[in-house]
Amino acid sequence: MEGPIHPVDTTAFRDCFSLAWKNPYVLRLAFSAGIGGLLFGYDTGVISGALLYIRDDFTAVDKRTFLQESIVSTAVAGAIIGAAVGGWTSDWMGRRTTILVADFLFLIGAIVMAAAPNPAILIVGRVFVGLGVGMASMSSPLYISEASPAKIRGALVSTNCFLITGGQFLSYLLNLAFTKAPGTWRWMLGVAGVPALLQFVLMFFLPESSRWLYRKGRVEEARSILKKIYPPHEVEAEIDALRESVEAEFKEEGSSEKISFIKLWKTKTVRRGLIAGVGLQVFQQFVGINTVMYYSPTIVQLAGFASNQTALLLSLITSGLNAFGSIVSIYFIDGMGRKKLLIISLTGVMISLGILSAAFHETSSHAPDVGVAATNHFSNYTCPDYQTASTTWDCMRCLKASSPDCGFCASGTNKMFPGACLILNKTVRDVCHKENREWYTKGCPSNYGWIALIGLALYIIFFSPGMGTVPWIVNSEIYPLRFRGVCGGIAATAVWISNLIVAQSFLSLTEAIGTSWTFFIFGLISVAGLIFVLIFVPETKGLPIEEVEKMLEQRSIQLVFWKKGSDEKNKKNSVV
Repeated sequence: MEGPIHPVDTTAFRDCFSLAWKNPYVLRLAFSAGIGGLLFGYDTGVISGALLYIRDDFTAVDKRTFLQESIVSTAVAGAIIGAAVGGWTSDWMGRRTTILVADFLFLIGAIVMAAAPNPAILIVGRVFVGLGVGMASMSSPLYISEASPAKIRGALVSTNCFLITGGQFLSYLLNLAFTKAPGTWRWMLGVAGVPALLQFVLMFFLPESSRWLYRKGRVEEARSILKKIYPPHEVEAEIDALRESVEAEFKEEGSSEKISFIKLWKTKTVRRGLIAGVGLQVFQQFVGINTVMYYSPTIVQLAGFASNQTALLLSLITSGLNAFGSIVSIYFIDGMGRKKLLIISLTGVMISLGILSAAFHETSSHAPDVGVAATNHFSNYTCPDYQTASTTWDCMRCLKASSPDCGFCASGTNKMFPGACLILNKTVRDVCHKENREWYTKGCPSNYGWIALIGLALYIIFFSPGMGTVPWIVNSEIYPLRFRGVCGGIAATAVWISNLIVAQSFLSLTEAIGTSWTFFIFGLISVAGLIFVLIFVPETKGLPIEEVEKMLEQRSIQLVFWKKGSDEKNKKNSVV
């Protein structure tokens, strides 16, 4: 690490927003494509709240953790396929066409989910939505990146990330709005089709990526689009850079359009780009972000807040912080740089996960007891396992009963006093509520829940501006033009595979080893992520996309990241 720390350059931020009157065409391209991020974010967030009510409507879902995880993660499985196919279609049919296909698939999925008569059909709808989200997750930032001037590229690609977090915030807001509506979760899932339809209409009237057009030999079309994006005196320089890049590719590969994955790995710049890009996407997921976004209300309940409405309201706050963090990223990304944001972000994530781990350890260690008298008060509904138990139970032991599943009806006087361990079903829940008691099925009453909420808020505050946005930005600018769609597809596929592993295992992990140890494992992974960033991730701030390739050609280990200071120091030395 070399060079001094300099004040943040915010001119890129100002330049980005000055586009509103200087060149609204560029903003139109960015925000229209960025709706793909909104779809991504909405689907990520909406299922966490909808799941609370899906469990109420379908008994099988309520009783089987695996089925809950499947409803969440089948969309992720679809996204894996969508991202892989999207990388290929982006290079074959174009970035814009891929976004249009993604919108169509998402719209079909939203309709199927809203009308689903059973969990199986719901899962089918989730697969369609996942296909659309996967294709959009790699094609939208790629389209924005190729339509952005270098100086503000990071800020504009960050708008896609802002719309992801904005979509998550919107999903929690609508989740709260629909809690009293008939068919609650159907509205939550079905309304997702509206932004998909909106983006389809907007993108239908926008052009294809200029860089993709040039790569396909449609030079004049590319030139006409670049004239709308860049000032007149910069257009020819952009055309020259594109020509040099394409000529170099053809010289190395010939005129063949076939891309071999073995050849990708053997190409030094591509290999180094893939290590950095794919690695960032994998660590983004394995530090646990989508356990927070998919299961945020459930985590709130695990922290001791029993009400669905309370869980959704508190989750709305965390998603609002996530959206705010994306705005912070837009402000800093082109001034501070990608690598510095990542390092600050991961350091904060480690601290936050430590707080969460400690809070949940205290919550489980100080769970209220199951009282004999309190349980006998509901003698007709007593949990069978408790009746035959030879040892004293607490709330945590009650919730782990499995023949049948049981819930904890807290004391009406003080939630930390001994409560009742009862059979888990709607009738018993209603009986408990009629006596003004809280009914717990995921977590136990706790005096430490507020510490978990602080940890959750800090996690989002640190994650969002860095690890939330930078991996997408880096992957949109780090690959050579010829391989950008395929490599972006590989990175997006990696992120969705990682997402699937985390989403499908989180609830099972919390049941097997406890919530505290689960967050502790995520904390250890964030340490590994920090080491990875320090060594392998380059700083791409302010570099034209074609220059990134040259940098990767020169070195593989990227330990220098206070780049601005280092550059200025070198300039001074050269003058002397």
